[in-house]
Amino acid sequence: MGNNQYIQPIFLVLLSGFLFFNSVRLSSCQRIARCVQNEKEALLKIKANLTDPSGQLSSWTGEDCCKWEGVICDNSTGNVAQLKLRSPQIPDSFQDNRATYQLKGKINPSLLELKHLNYLDLSLNNFQGSTIPNFIGSLERLRYLNLSGASFDGNVPPSFGNLSSLQILDLNTFYYSSLESDDLEWLSRLSSLQYLNLEGVDLSKTGSSWVQASNMLPSLSELHLPACGLFEFPPLSVVNFSSLLVLDLSSNDFNSSIPQWLFNISKLAHLDLGANNLQGNIPDAFANMTSLRELDLSENSLIGGQIPKDLGSLCSLRDLDLSGNDLDGEITEFVDRLSKCTNSSLESLDLGQNNLGGFLPDSLGQLENLKILQLWGNLFRGSIPESIGNLSALRELYLHNNQMDGTIPESLGKLSHLVVLDISGNPWIGLVTEVHFSKLKNLKELHIAKYSLAPRLTLVFNVSPEWVPPFKLRYMRLRSCQLGPKFPAWLRNQNELHTFILRNAQISDTIPEWFWQLDLSLYELDLGYNQISGRVPNSLKFLPQSTVYLNWNLFSGPFPLWSSNVTALYLSNNSFSGPIPSDIGERLPLLTDMDISQNLLNGTIPLSIGRLSSLTTLSISNNNLTGHIPEFWNGLPFLYAVDMSNNSLSGEIPSSLGSLRYLRFLMLSNNRLSGEIPSTLQNCTTIRTLDLGENKLSGNIPAWLGKSTSLWILRLRSNLFFGDIPSQVCSLSSLHILDLAHNNLSRSIPSCIGNLTGMASDMDSERYEGNVLVTTKGTEYWYQSTLYLVNSIDLGYNSLSGEIPDLTNLSRLVILNLSMNHLTGKIPDSIGSLGRLETLDLCKNQLSGAIPPSLTFSTFLAHLNLSYNNLSGEIPSNNQFQSLNDPSIYEGNPALCGSPLPNKCNKDKETSDFTEGDDEDRDDFDKLLFYSSLAVGFIVGFWGVCGTLAMKKSWRLSYFGFVDKIKNRLMLLVFHRE
Repeated sequence: MGNNQYIQPIFLVLLSGFLFFNSVRLSSCQRIARCVQNEKEALLKIKANLTDPSGQLSSWTGEDCCKWEGVICDNSTGNVAQLKLRSPQIPDSFQDNRATYQLKGKINPSLLELKHLNYLDLSLNNFQGSTIPNFIGSLERLRYLNLSGASFDGNVPPSFGNLSSLQILDLNTFYYSSLESDDLEWLSRLSSLQYLNLEGVDLSKTGSSWVQASNMLPSLSELHLPACGLFEFPPLSVVNFSSLLVLDLSSNDFNSSIPQWLFNISKLAHLDLGANNLQGNIPDAFANMTSLRELDLSENSLIGGQIPKDLGSLCSLRDLDLSGNDLDGEITEFVDRLSKCTNSSLESLDLGQNNLGGFLPDSLGQLENLKILQLWGNLFRGSIPESIGNLSALRELYLHNNQMDGTIPESLGKLSHLVVLDISGNPWIGLVTEVHFSKLKNLKELHIAKYSLAPRLTLVFNVSPEWVPPFKLRYMRLRSCQLGPKFPAWLRNQNELHTFILRNAQISDTIPEWFWQLDLSLYELDLGYNQISGRVPNSLKFLPQSTVYLNWNLFSGPFPLWSSNVTALYLSNNSFSGPIPSDIGERLPLLTDMDISQNLLNGTIPLSIGRLSSLTTLSISNNNLTGHIPEFWNGLPFLYAVDMSNNSLSGEIPSSLGSLRYLRFLMLSNNRLSGEIPSTLQNCTTIRTLDLGENKLSGNIPAWLGKSTSLWILRLRSNLFFGDIPSQVCSLSSLHILDLAHNNLSRSIPSCIGNLTGMASDMDSERYEGNVLVTTKGTEYWYQSTLYLVNSIDLGYNSLSGEIPDLTNLSRLVILNLSMNHLTGKIPDSIGSLGRLETLDLCKNQLSGAIPPSLTFSTFLAHLNLSYNNLSGEIPSNNQFQSLNDPSIYEGNPALCGSPLPNKCNKDKETSDFTEGDDEDRDDFDKLLFYSSLAVGFIVGFWGVCGTLAMKKSWRLSYFGFVDKIKNRLMLLVFHRE
């Protein structure tokens, strides 16, 4: 989109060249006139109103203003004809140091003294939000006006409609200003206009008038209205765009189908409708726009259906972009039609980020002029066709993030102009050999990756250690491809790498010395998830904002320190030893993320970490660190994740942790911390996970914790807390893990605990919550990626008393542990309504009564412990209880009976005694019942038939007549058989 937004069309250059040529020609034939005095004075007044930091106007001295930079005079009259004061700064680097080059201030009205001015360029300067002077509309001879990127605000002056000679008008804002126009009536009066660029000018109040106004400009060849807030395609009965070649309406808010009148613009060569809200199928009428060279319908998520096969008949197309839509189906017919063009002009084809599927057609290989092919982010499957090797002009190939589960053809190695190859995010199979790269001498980017960490790798590099690649890569990303077990020797000539990724490559080797001697300067180094051993030297060089992943290996030796440019450092799950360098804050001052967990580091936490003012995540867990936690947190304002768990840290929790206003995750578990929870932590209002378990913290659980309404996880287990559970905990509406087990808490469980609504709803999306140890099914498990799915209440091993409160509302509760307390009363029937419950541990309390029958409907219940209470009655034996048949679940309840306990219930015993003592009486009773039934049956049967015949003559005659007929038929049947 917007291919021409920074470069004027060719005819603009020709126009400027024509004017310049005539000036030179006239100067060779005539005496060159000096500038007019009053115009020189006008120019000096204009200069006086401007600030010129780059000295662009420093030449504006002396008598002859025609020699001043940016001033071009008519050679015959000396009148100023052109004023070219465009900032020398180019838009691509505008943000970096724009103030260094730009003119600032306001335009002096003396500009009107330049009555012969036909060319005015003030673009890319900074007029600091001032309005465009209305008097510019009085410069009636203007043919060229460029105010683009000049930081004007306010309305476009309607007086521009007076500029009847204007051929070029460029007001492109470059998104640095807030220009707008409420009425485009002025535009319709610019009868000579050939080029119009209003990019970024707010035209939302003009409704549909933009079409009518521009349709009245017969000479208009380029119309650029991207990001103008347009929302309506009005009907157009008569199309006057007879000269229009370029139409850019991208990044607007059209919420309709593509209008039919567009297909009547017969000369249109460039059409950009990208990034709108267009909907419906791609019209077949596009096939009639035979002049189209560039078509962009990208990023219209409501455009769906299949790609019309007739779109492939546009043999003049050079660039086709249909990415970011909802297109589906296969592309075979469309590509087949494209491939039949005798002289196909197609150089760029982008179908990325749709729902296209099926196999890639062989006819792709016939698009011989193709330079860029983007099919990423779809549902393509199978292999890359062998014909891909015929695309001799191909420079960029993007097939990433599909479902291509076939092989990579060796013909890929024929693409000698290929610069970028990205086929990552596919489950490829097979081998990759030297042949796949044999002629890729221009290759700079190689991306082959699967994003899973599955132990079985299906794509294997089978490359000779002696092979010397023909390319010098800058970016190499190889993830979950087997390159090991040896470190790839063919990398020894890759000394231009900026990104080097060999993640999960099954390398179990040391890094050879030649690699460290390549003298690389890297943006990213990723060797994670291998089994690489040895030491890492400090000689590596890194470029600004670089990232290092060495996690999940076998690296050893001291903590490595590299360039101060490193911003993210991941060294977890290795065997680095020794102290964290005391000067780490000075050596790596730009660090934003540091994960050095799961190593063998010892010593204290360096004070210099407090100087890492950009740090956002700090994980130093699972080491052997000792000493106090330093009070340096005031200097880390952006920190949102802190994990120092599983060390031997002692002392109190620093109060300055409360200064971390963005803190989301604080994990200090399994240390030797003492004292109370500092009250300053209540200032961390956005905290999500608070894990202080397995320490020696004491005091009451603070009531102010109830104000941390964003809290997901509260874990204070295995400490020395005493007192009651504050009822304010019930206000934690997002809480889904509450673990206060193994403390000295007393009194009753707050009755409002059933109001923890975070345990009554499912998470709608995956989210990070840290690493937390959760006790479930009698065992402790580390949860990380699935932690957000666990809903748990663990209050076990305290001194809580009273009854179990109603928990009916906690419909998504998975774990409930109230064991080892002094709870009394009955097990609530409402527990049976917890349909997701998997673990229920109520052992070693003083609960009484029967096991609620409703528990048999807890179909997910896999771990149950009701032992050592005062429960009574029969153990349920249906539904889920059929699998809960371990006697230890119920032991210690003398009044419980039934399977799987050995003692049977009383009613079973009475039933057995009755059966053995009264067998004889039961037999006599059965005989009496049998004969009585026989007598009644005989009487009813006999008198029901015979009695009826005796009483009614007509029935008697009918009955015996029926018997005679049956007898005669039987005799006749016997006679025939004989």
